[in-house]
Amino acid sequence: MKNRKVPEKKRGESRGFEAFEDSLRLEGRNAVMEALNHDRPIDKIFLKKGEVEGTLKVIAAKAREKGIVVQEVDKVKLEHMSSASNCQGVIALCPAYEYCEVEDIISNARNKGEDPFIIILDEITDPHNLGAVIRTADACGAHGVIIPKRRAVGVNAIVSKTSAGAAEYVPVARVTNIARTVEELQRENIWVACADMDGQPYFGAPLNGAVAVVIGNEGKGVSRLVREKCDFSVGIPMYGKISSLNASVSAALIMYEVVRRRNFSGSGD
Repeated sequence: MKNRKVPEKKRGESRGFEAFEDSLRLEGRNAVMEALNHDRPIDKIFLKKGEVEGTLKVIAAKAREKGIVVQEVDKVKLEHMSSASNCQGVIALCPAYEYCEVEDIISNARNKGEDPFIIILDEITDPHNLGAVIRTADACGAHGVIIPKRRAVGVNAIVSKTSAGAAEYVPVARVTNIARTVEELQRENIWVACADMDGQPYFGAPLNGAVAVVIGNEGKGVSRLVREKCDFSVGIPMYGKISSLNASVSAALIMYEVVRRRNFSGSGD
């Protein structure tokens, strides 16, 4: 039996964004709208054909006003392009996400006259967790998020969509070594707290002043080396049958304790 010769696809034909592997896909109405409002560089916007109304109509108008190419595509093609479960009828193709430096996060905080408030994620692999943490970090007024370059998810389409556009506002630094970064923060007089089940209850921990909070991997938690580098550990009391919380939920609870200490008088006792 002879092998059938499969015709080679033309570049970009029925391949979604395979021809743009170095680009960042923003999926969902909030993510794309925030990118437009934040003047993020956008190469092209794809809209679901025949449904350009409501928020999608506003997105299309804003994009054309900024000189961004807008193309309507059918539902099947748009779904093929999407890496998220529901792109809400819109995908924006942007240049690759630009990570900042840790020094930028610290200096931005101090330029505002504020104590640095930083979230460190140790090998978080679920993009939904990263997106949720970035969203909460924005809500809490955190100055930035630090993630590792290896064995962890980066800022991608799912992260951007889950963050509901917060990824446009919260600086994210990507570092080679989390343990070394912890030491660098300590030299900047920033206390580093490790989220750990065996730590002291977070609502009684010294989370005042300049602080960074380390949240660990969804399964293993914070790695031993990083945990040993931290100044102290904080835990979340558990009173039910389940012994742990989702990483992004744990991060949210601790982040809002930092907010309570900073913004409500007499709450840091």
